[in-house]
Amino acid sequence: MLNYVHDIPTKIYFGKNQISQLESILKPLGKKVLLAYGGGSIKKTGLYDTVKKILDAGGFEVVELSGIAPNPRIESVVEGVALCKHHQIDVILAVGGGSVIDCSKAIAAGVYYPGEDLWEMVKTSDHLQKALPLVDILTLSATGSEFDGGGVISNLKTKEKLGGLFTYPTASICDPTYTFSVSSYQSASGAADIMSHIMEGYFSKTKDSDLSDELAQGVLKTVIKNLPIVLREPDNYSARANLMACASVACSGIPEYGKASTGWPCHAMEHELSAYYDITHGVGLAILTPSWMRYILQKDPSVTWRFVRFAKEVWNLEGQDETKFAYAGIDALEHFFKDAGIPMRLSELGIDDTHFEEMAKHANRNGRLSNAFVALNEQDIVEIFKNCL
Repeated sequence: MLNYVHDIPTKIYFGKNQISQLESILKPLGKKVLLAYGGGSIKKTGLYDTVKKILDAGGFEVVELSGIAPNPRIESVVEGVALCKHHQIDVILAVGGGSVIDCSKAIAAGVYYPGEDLWEMVKTSDHLQKALPLVDILTLSATGSEFDGGGVISNLKTKEKLGGLFTYPTASICDPTYTFSVSSYQSASGAADIMSHIMEGYFSKTKDSDLSDELAQGVLKTVIKNLPIVLREPDNYSARANLMACASVACSGIPEYGKASTGWPCHAMEHELSAYYDITHGVGLAILTPSWMRYILQKDPSVTWRFVRFAKEVWNLEGQDETKFAYAGIDALEHFFKDAGIPMRLSELGIDDTHFEEMAKHANRNGRLSNAFVALNEQDIVEIFKNCL
């Protein structure tokens, strides 16, 4: 078990009606609020009106930034930073899912960025030191952005989607009832994202970090149990609450404590798919993950033990032949995604192999996946993409 550091400064307000805490959360942070949100779903559900009523009653000065897209664009970051500087904003309030929160994190850091090129800021974000305070109200269980410091921003002009460390939210309001209106497709995609966050760290060569493995397996089993319930009963509070709690923990780093770094290869590859084709992040991860698993298991059979544990502890499978047992766990994962209604081939999304070579090169820039759970080179990545067609 390796050394680790625990440092998560975000305060989570979890459960029904926690929005009643919003005024008291914001008041110590300032009076001028940038209200950031996406395509308008919060207006359809009434959440926007609730938030505005609280802000108006509290005497806050509100400036709005709307239209933040899934796979948030650098253009929204630029617009948000300009609004914050012009109106001397004190605090950002992000209302939405991971895309809105990610974008708001970049805006919060961008206000203090000394340069003019905010895309350059995104590319070097791990060195940022200061940001505006950020509060969020979560509406989608998926990315875990409500409980971590990272964010992912897209530049469609350069066909790049990059993640980095911007800032942790000061506080996150996580009310599962705000996810009742999320579609089956987005709920399933979000669950795939949650599971991917866990699996990216779970498939590590560290064998003795028992607590981390048990936590990871517990999150995976919780998602496996509750996603089908959500798909049948969208307003089932217990199932929605369990998925929301899993989302926060899955990307917090906690299930990776004491484990060797894995490089998060599926995320590296999926960011290329999103950058080139603007697809739903969780869908891309669901398509890539079983293909990556089969590829690395064939490339390096010495990791079979980890897949055996995955099959046994997550899927409750049994078998004598370790190789067949390992592949059975991968098959179970793929069937789970398929049963949830997620497309499982890139060709279903209209994607062909046109850009695979350049995508692979960028995914493995500076040889970053040479230190993955099983090392990958550019040709390996191309083959994994092709296996997903």
